[in-house]
Amino acid sequence: MSDSLPTTPFPRLASCNYGINSERTFPGCRGAKLPGQRFCLEHANASELHSFLSSIGPGARIDFRHTNIPSPRLQETLSRLKQPGEGGPLIGRCAFDDAHFTDEADFSRVTFSDYTSFDRATFIEATHFDNAKFANQSSFKDVAALSTISFFEVTFTETPWFSRAIFYDDVYFAWTTFQEDVMLDRATFKENVDFHKARFQENVQLGPFVAEKSLELEEVIFNSPMALLATAREVSFRGSRWSSFGQIELRHADVSLADCALEAPLSVRSALAQFEWDGTIVEEEGFSNLFETCIITDLSGTDCSMLTLADVELTRCHFSGAIHLDQIRLEARYGFNIPPQVRMECWRLPYKWTQRQVIEEERQWRALPERSPVLRRGWGAPPEQLHEVPSLAALAIIYRQLRKSREDAKDEPGAADFYYGEMEMRRHSKGWGTAERWLLQLYWLLSGYGLRASRALGWLALAMLTTILLMMGFGLPQDSPRQEASGTVPPGGGKVIFEIDKGDPNNPTHDRFTTKRFDKALSITLNSVVFRSSGQDLTTAGGYIEMASRFSEPVLLGLAGLAIRGRVKR
Repeated sequence: MSDSLPTTPFPRLASCNYGINSERTFPGCRGAKLPGQRFCLEHANASELHSFLSSIGPGARIDFRHTNIPSPRLQETLSRLKQPGEGGPLIGRCAFDDAHFTDEADFSRVTFSDYTSFDRATFIEATHFDNAKFANQSSFKDVAALSTISFFEVTFTETPWFSRAIFYDDVYFAWTTFQEDVMLDRATFKENVDFHKARFQENVQLGPFVAEKSLELEEVIFNSPMALLATAREVSFRGSRWSSFGQIELRHADVSLADCALEAPLSVRSALAQFEWDGTIVEEEGFSNLFETCIITDLSGTDCSMLTLADVELTRCHFSGAIHLDQIRLEARYGFNIPPQVRMECWRLPYKWTQRQVIEEERQWRALPERSPVLRRGWGAPPEQLHEVPSLAALAIIYRQLRKSREDAKDEPGAADFYYGEMEMRRHSKGWGTAERWLLQLYWLLSGYGLRASRALGWLALAMLTTILLMMGFGLPQDSPRQEASGTVPPGGGKVIFEIDKGDPNNPTHDRFTTKRFDKALSITLNSVVFRSSGQDLTTAGGYIEMASRFSEPVLLGLAGLAIRGRVKR
């Protein structure tokens, strides 16, 4: 869209020059003269003001360019423009360019029927456009509002322009209807900006602009494609509805997408470079020390089947209550919490938390005051509302849905972390049977649910070493039994029949741990790992040791292979 508007349809400005001295060394007032009068609205005397007010009526043109406008005289003017009956003031084409509103300005219920310009106007005190209607294009370019300005329930029939405007206090567009685009390029909001329950009817691009505090877009209705480009600290879309495609690019912001109704695809991504408009970089004063990536804080109550998140942080995101979470699309880079990297002790043995992706609800559960101080260490502060922490069964479902979304995206390594989280919640949940929980406990201990190859290989190495030691100590006989042949020679000669027998292996009594016995024990153990019989002579105890080894060690090897596959599969 062009960055231009129609030229204000007024004749060349005739300044009132009030206060100029004869030598013209002191500049006079630059305010526009009232029609047919000597001075501007501020400096007109009572007679001149009465004459001006008597000459106007509803729909009149107004030219208050470069004028200091006191509130009483503004209200007198608006009262003369009031429509018959219950209607508010009606203004035709009007120009408030470079006007200076010295105190509170109230344009409530005013209908601006033609082109309206407040370019470069300055609002010192609170300003109200509540229930106003702009029936034509309106321009607020380069406006400076030093106090609160409100547009409650305003209707903009055509495009309003707020390019390069700067608002030093709160701005309210609540319940406002934008029937066409709204131009906020390079606008700066020093405090909060509120679009609560606003309605956008046509294609809209908001921004790029800077909101140094919060940007409220709660319960907003987007009836057509929209694009939002903004730098902000907090952005809330709670309860908003998208009837058409939406694309949101944000910087630095904490973003809430709770209870959103998505009837069409919505893309939310972090803008990793500063915004530009017409080749000019949008300045971000006060944001230089903040992380560029935006943080999604809440998805509860939102149907995620139409939602795409890219280059965002999910470290503080609440997923509980999200709908169709298994269909969410996570693209480019995204980040979750990770377990604390602190060293702890269990039975005087040092260990660390397994590193994986952790959702915020699990972090809150692990930080609950009721848990052991040792287990809470490093998990951050507990939640303020303890009752809002979901049950472990609910957390398992969240992890299962996130795992499904990564599997559908062919991201097996990413899905593995969510599977680990799901199994952790099942292992800790008392809603499962005791036998199943013990089985999960064993599964976790041996291989990290088939996802930690190092753990399975460690147990395999320990099992092999144990097998070797047991074989050397009890499984291998002292000496290999010799075969003996015995037979009976019939009287008078003839055919001799021999019986070949082998003696029972003797349990070792000395020299158990020798190089030769180690070599045999190692051979037996390696064969057991691949589920083969060594064919060695063994004692009775050795036979049982070999059977146990042939069952357990291939299982551990298989778990290690499964874990490696889960990390490298694409």
